[in-house]
Amino acid sequence: MTFCRTRQRQILLNPETVVVLNGSGADILELCDGRHTVAEIVTELGARYQAVPDDEVRQFLTRLVARRWVELTDG
Repeated sequence: MTFCRTRQRQILLNPETVVVLNGSGADILELCDGRHTVAEIVTELGARYQAVPDDEVRQFLTRLVARRWVELTDG
């Protein structure tokens, strides 16, 4: 993940792909640091934003996992 000056947004760089992230998507990825659980990410986003639907965060992470951009572990 990096900041794109041209787009003035966070982007996710992958081979042959650039994903432009909205604010909450970038926040989710920043919290995917190996120390936060999914529940902690949901709680943190709830503190940052007034309404963050738990299921939307989980769906976003599920899509990232399916694309192998994020790996979820049990520990």
